[in-house]
Amino acid sequence: MKLYKAYAKVNIFLKITGMRGDYHEIVSRFMRVDSLYDELSFVAKQEDEGFKIIGEFSCTTEQNTIYKAYLALLKILDKESADLLKNLMSRYGVKVDKRIPAFAGLGGGSSDGATFLKMCNEVLHLGLSQNELAAAGVKVGADVPFFIYGYDSANVSGIGEVVEEFKEPLLDFEVFTPKLEISTPKVYSLYREDFYNPVDGFEADRLKKTPSLDILKNMSADEANDLFKPALQEYKELKNYYRHGYYFSGSGSSFFRVKERRK
Repeated sequence: MKLYKAYAKVNIFLKITGMRGDYHEIVSRFMRVDSLYDELSFVAKQEDEGFKIIGEFSCTTEQNTIYKAYLALLKILDKESADLLKNLMSRYGVKVDKRIPAFAGLGGGSSDGATFLKMCNEVLHLGLSQNELAAAGVKVGADVPFFIYGYDSANVSGIGEVVEEFKEPLLDFEVFTPKLEISTPKVYSLYREDFYNPVDGFEADRLKKTPSLDILKNMSADEANDLFKPALQEYKELKNYYRHGYYFSGSGSSFFRVKERRK
């Protein structure tokens, strides 16, 4: 069966712009990491064992973004298409060759979920647009829409549902992930308690117009990412892994830097 690549991302910058209920609104530049990806495929099952994910995961099937994406997709399909999807998943499992570390700020789970949605759309000829897939995906995870659209680089805002392509060369990243599981909700909670200082619309607009290389040349790791300081405060050992010239992705624990501009 065909292999589908689910790419990682890094956050060139990540700034909080405010709150929407319990959710933090952000402005962030996501960029795809071409050299780091999971591989997904459909593989035939011997019998109908229910929804099956084959791969190394630390969570249950019910907690997995791929399964959540399946449920979200069922909700937006008509009965005929939903029956096609159920039939597909009764005969096939989803095999995941996992290379993107979990709890790492690289969007691995979201990328897997988005890739699964695109696989189903393609294999079953569902005819769903990217916007329709993204609308289902945002219910699975805030980062999912970015991976649905498949842009090299994009400005992501709101709670992740607003994805605007940013035209610039794709950068080549060196990514380093400490063996440290970081809780995204915990980091956001600490940000809200001790570091809450949302950027205004003028700064958000300036960042959205600035090329990623310029951001990385002119901002430090903590200036570029509002979650770096709360992550350092909550996970003291994180500072042992920080290296000068590296930047922090998402809520961590991954660090990255640019290797060289692509030709």
